[in-house]
Amino acid sequence: MILHQIEALKAVGVTEVVLAINYQPEVMLNFLKEFEASLGIKITCSQETEPLGTAGPLALARDKLIDDSGEPFFVLNSDVISEYPFKEMIEFHKSHGGEVSLMVTKVDEPSKYGVVVMEESTGQVERFVEKPKLFVGNKINAGFYLLNPSVLDRIELRPTSIEKEVFPKIAAEKKLYAMVLPGFWMDVGQPRDYITGLRLYLDSLKKHSSPKLASGSHIVGNVIVDESAKIGEGCLIGPDVAIGPGCVIESGVRLSRCTVMRGVSIKKHACISGSIIGWHSTVGKWARVENMTILGEDVHVCDEIYSNGGVVLPHKEIKSSILKPEIVM
Repeated sequence: MILHQIEALKAVGVTEVVLAINYQPEVMLNFLKEFEASLGIKITCSQETEPLGTAGPLALARDKLIDDSGEPFFVLNSDVISEYPFKEMIEFHKSHGGEVSLMVTKVDEPSKYGVVVMEESTGQVERFVEKPKLFVGNKINAGFYLLNPSVLDRIELRPTSIEKEVFPKIAAEKKLYAMVLPGFWMDVGQPRDYITGLRLYLDSLKKHSSPKLASGSHIVGNVIVDESAKIGEGCLIGPDVAIGPGCVIESGVRLSRCTVMRGVSIKKHACISGSIIGWHSTVGKWARVENMTILGEDVHVCDEIYSNGGVVLPHKEIKSSILKPEIVM
């Protein structure tokens, strides 16, 4: 997901990306190093020794963010996906002359979120209302910002929230503007939302006639398959399926609304729906995996097992069926 964001930033001329990471930064950096050269973009890390919220990391990375150009910089939440219309965002930011631009997206249930109340014609943000009981609007913070370097003078190096402590003050000074995000948006921080996000992403590929989508008599709806994956005869795959590198899907397998990550092996006649199969896992013959089952890395589901919403931690072997949603430690 971060790679999608980095590619979109590169497309609008960004030359350096700073990752604010608290936990195991070397894992993320090792993954991204192989893309640094191919994308031609510098990727560095600003590591927090304690969680600093959504604003503190900007103060921590201040020296990396300020240069002589005075150009604004993007701040992105890494668990949010969209079509990343950063070019339009830059043009919007230049047009209003304020200190901050943020993207908002329209939602059906604004009471679950913090709502952004704004002047429709100019985009000037008036105030923020956290989980409103009464309807005040249907636009919420989409998690993409474009900030002038002057914003850094407003942030202290301590655990602090940019949404609750910094932005309201800038809005009160009438220097914060919002533009409505075109296209799809999803916060994919939860597994169920991840599967929804996959569907929206694949819908977007379809809308843009992307060559990434798979085709063939065994494909139903929108499906993406890594070129190194192997698929046997008599399979039915889709809709809304992603199959990662090095996967082996044996004959007669049925897949729908699921993600199958790198190096997974799915044996003959297994059926998987609405689930996430973690790296290097195995699903046995005639097994049935459904209802938001999540397999961690290197999980092995034996032949003819049924999993109904099981969440299985890494390096486990599942020898008996999981009949109701539970966590397998």
